[in-house]
Amino acid sequence: MTAFRAWGGIIEQYRAHLPVRPSDRIVTLNEGDTPLVRADRLAAVVAPGIELYLKCEGQNPTGSFKDRGMTVAVTKALAEGVEAIICASTGNTSASAAAYAARAGIRAYVVVPRGKIALGKLSQAVMHGARVIQIEGNFDQALRLVRDVKERFPTRLALVNSVNPHRIEGQKTAAFEICDALGRAPDYHLLPVGNAGNITAYWRGYKEYHAAGRIPVLPRLMGFEAAGAAPIALGRVVPEPQTVATAIRIGNPASWKGAEAARDESGGAIEAISDGDILAAYRLLARTEGVFAEPASAISLAGALKLGASGRLRPRDVLVLTLTGHGLKDPDTAIASSEAALSIPPELERLAEVLELR
Repeated sequence: MTAFRAWGGIIEQYRAHLPVRPSDRIVTLNEGDTPLVRADRLAAVVAPGIELYLKCEGQNPTGSFKDRGMTVAVTKALAEGVEAIICASTGNTSASAAAYAARAGIRAYVVVPRGKIALGKLSQAVMHGARVIQIEGNFDQALRLVRDVKERFPTRLALVNSVNPHRIEGQKTAAFEICDALGRAPDYHLLPVGNAGNITAYWRGYKEYHAAGRIPVLPRLMGFEAAGAAPIALGRVVPEPQTVATAIRIGNPASWKGAEAARDESGGAIEAISDGDILAAYRLLARTEGVFAEPASAISLAGALKLGASGRLRPRDVLVLTLTGHGLKDPDTAIASSEAALSIPPELERLAEVLELR
C-alpha cells in the first residue's frame, strides 16, 4: 500500500524555487494546490473551439491568492526577528496577513481606507486578532504611510505588501501549479490587475519554468483593470480610483513596472473593463459554472469575453483565468446585484404556482 502524503503548502512543494533556508521556521496554512477547473460552458460563450480553465484561488485558506505570498513573507519575517508585520490593504492582504501572523505568533497591523473595504475581508482581519487602523484616504495613501513607518523602524516591522519581494516569490507558484496540471503553459493567461504584484509574479513563475525546461513556450499575459482605476491602461496615476471591484481599487500600483514588463515581454496587454461588464461577468461565472468569485476576480472573465469578441482567439487556444478571491469575501455586492428573494405563505398551491408546476 502506498502511503498517502498530504499537501504541505507551497514552500514544501516548491522549496527549490523559493528563498527559504533549511533553518527557517516555515509558517504555513497549507496554502496552494488550488483547483484548475475546466469551464466548457463558459468557453462556448467566449469563443468557439477554445479550452478555458479557472484557477480558483479563492480556495486558499483565507479565501484569496494572497496566502501564497504571505507564507513566504511571514516565514522570512520570523527569520529576520521582527516583532510584528504591517500592511496596507483593500481587504485580502489584511485577512491573509492577520491569519499568518496568528499562525506565527506575532502581531499584525493593517491599515485600510475607511469605508472602502468589503466587510467579509475586514471581519477576517479582526477575528484573527490584527490591529486594524482605518485612515481617511485611499489605498495608495495607506501604502505610502506603511512604507514610511517601515523605513523609520526597519528592524521592528516587516512590511508584507507586494513591495516585499518575498510576496512575489510565493505568488509565482500559482504559475507552477498551472503548468504542472496542464503539462504546458496556456496560450493566454488572464487576470485582474490592482497593485500589479500578481501579474508580475505569474510572469516570473512562467519564465522560471521555461528556463528550467519545464515548459517549451511562454503564455501571453492579459491583465485587466477596472475602468475607474486603470492607471496602467491609461498611462497615468489615478488620484481617486473608483470601482465596485474593491480589491483592485488602486490608482498607483506598487508593481507598475513589473506589470508593464510582463505585458511587453509576453506580447500581452493590460486593458480597462467597465464596472457594468465586471458585474455581468460576475453573475455569468456563478450561474454558468457554479463558481462564486468576488467582483475583482470576475474581471478575468469580462476580459476573456472582450478578447473573444475582438476575434483574437483561435480554435484550440488554451486560456487560464485567475479568480483571485472567493465570492463570500464581498457578500454585499452579491446581494445587491441579485434578484430579491420571493416571499410566499406556507401553502402547497402557492409554491406549485411559483415553481410553474400548474
